[in-house]
Amino acid sequence: MSAQVYRELLDVMKKRGGRWAGLDIPEFFQMVEALFTPEEAEVNNGMPKGPTTAKDLAVTMGSDEQEIEKILESMANKGLCMAAGFAGKKFYQSARFAPGILEFQFMRKETGEREKKLARLIHDYKAAYDAKMGEMKITFPALRVIPVHRTIAAGNTIHTYDQVQTYIDKYDQIAVSYCYCRNEAALLGKDIHGVPLETCMTFGMAAQFAVEHLGARKLSKQQARELLDEAEESGLVHSSMNTAENIDFLCNCDRWNCIVIQDALKQPRPALAFNSRFQPRVDSAACVACGTCIERCPSSARSMQGENPPRVDLDRCFGCAVCATGCPSSAISMETRPGLPEPPRDGKALGEAIKASRI
Repeated sequence: MSAQVYRELLDVMKKRGGRWAGLDIPEFFQMVEALFTPEEAEVNNGMPKGPTTAKDLAVTMGSDEQEIEKILESMANKGLCMAAGFAGKKFYQSARFAPGILEFQFMRKETGEREKKLARLIHDYKAAYDAKMGEMKITFPALRVIPVHRTIAAGNTIHTYDQVQTYIDKYDQIAVSYCYCRNEAALLGKDIHGVPLETCMTFGMAAQFAVEHLGARKLSKQQARELLDEAEESGLVHSSMNTAENIDFLCNCDRWNCIVIQDALKQPRPALAFNSRFQPRVDSAACVACGTCIERCPSSARSMQGENPPRVDLDRCFGCAVCATGCPSSAISMETRPGLPEPPRDGKALGEAIKASRI
């Protein structure tokens, strides 16, 4: 019975899609058997595409409502589904592996043997998946960089979606949890290069879920701004979904372990896979050719030639402004980069843009 439910889970996770969707390889079954109990797998397999209540799911599955609710709560606490209260009811939402389940496992502080085992099993599954399916090809960016807007030179158009402050002002619920990429790396014994771990921000109902079920910490608007200042000082890259209207998360990514940057750097022209639609401009009179921008650049887009100001390879430059925020002589500002598309309006438009780019 348990073997059958995991076979069914394979088909379910294939259909949900996303990064590292279900794949019939030994590493898949080793991973999901550690993640899901047979009862949780059965409930996962029965969940609809959209939000559901425990009552409605119990009716669909022909099960006891209290038992289904107990399992759903356990799943939400383990990051196997999403959950949030709305209009006096508790709703549960099925999740993909990524973005979703595989990331939720490492958004809390625990570093015990279970977490280390999961980190290894998830790492092995992702590696085996990529080896069989090949490296992901990004034909249209699903994620985008949000630049440090105080570095943008006067005279350039700055949209609301170009400013992190827009989202801090908009949402009353803001939370921070551990960066799942760096936390997974730390659990595997890898070097996280001294950058902070608690930097993954969520907003709105995503923040509610993260606080109630994933051990996230609530933030005031002032605390959120201070956290972003710390991320910028550490040379981290602000990133989120490539949509203009709404986002429900903000990652602060590093160059060594964060999958967003790693995937982009594997593309022939990384800047087309992940960008802010801005590029650096150097004041040659102010530049002292110290090389700080070369050290800080997360995409290795900068190089030095003699004592001249560093050059930038626009095929690699993300437009993140990490070079500008770290420049000791304030010689770098950001300006609009022509030729890059604006973010699609919302998730639906983003999906259509990605689908069109693959034809």
